[in-house]
Amino acid sequence: MTLRCKRANAVWSLGWVLAGCTLLSAQDQAGASSSQPTISQPTINTDRPAITDSSVVVPRGYLLFENGFAETGNQGQSGFDFPETLVRLGITAKTELRFGAPDYFQNFNNGRGFGSGWGDLSLGLKQQLVTTAAGFDASLVVTLSFPTGANILSSHGYDPTLQLPLSRPIYKNWTAAGMFSVAWPTDGATRNVTGQASFLIDRQLTGRWDTFVEYGGYFPQRGGPVHLLHSGMSIKITRNQQIDFHFGAGLSSSAVDHFIGFGYSFQFQPFHHERRDGS
Repeated sequence: MTLRCKRANAVWSLGWVLAGCTLLSAQDQAGASSSQPTISQPTINTDRPAITDSSVVVPRGYLLFENGFAETGNQGQSGFDFPETLVRLGITAKTELRFGAPDYFQNFNNGRGFGSGWGDLSLGLKQQLVTTAAGFDASLVVTLSFPTGANILSSHGYDPTLQLPLSRPIYKNWTAAGMFSVAWPTDGATRNVTGQASFLIDRQLTGRWDTFVEYGGYFPQRGGPVHLLHSGMSIKITRNQQIDFHFGAGLSSSAVDHFIGFGYSFQFQPFHHERRDGS
């Protein structure tokens, strides 16, 4: 998850959400009316809205769209960013492909001044490393961004990132999670190697509603550290749809003042495969 903050045109976003809801509601109804034996369907599990990514991959054959909008206050300026779209496709039981669509930034500060325009796109892969009966999960995310954005917003380089998200239940409806990352963003003629660490506590309030609080830290090779306090909630309105709300504040001089956002995510299964040996 990036810390760039999001916003969308109200009419466009409402139409987009309604279209997604209609599509998925029709799919759910069609599945419910099928005369074939019922097969347990996976529940949506998104990376957003936390800084810490999910420690599991998208199920094989499923396509997951994560989308969001937010506002950020930084140095007395207010900036926006949308649609924060991440597309995730499960290609095996332990591997997913990822496409980060370019965001549109309005009045965004990237360290070289405030500007507006489209950001860079990214491609990636997520590999499940560990999953245990006790609930401990870990995965590795490899991402490469491409310099496709506006001149004032693009890094103008091909920037790799490695992420290691982890999670484990700790007590009844409580879960602890964290993520360690290293990024190599282009900064002028060199790279500004940046480490990242986050820690999250999640509380499932009901079967569909959970809330979290987390700390996120970014430690660049050049420049001051960024410390953030972040909280939010997500509600699964159906097995295949989720809405979320989150907000956070900077705890260091190099961090943004605040950020607040919301999102809508959905998944469906466009690719079916024969089940063999429980796969």
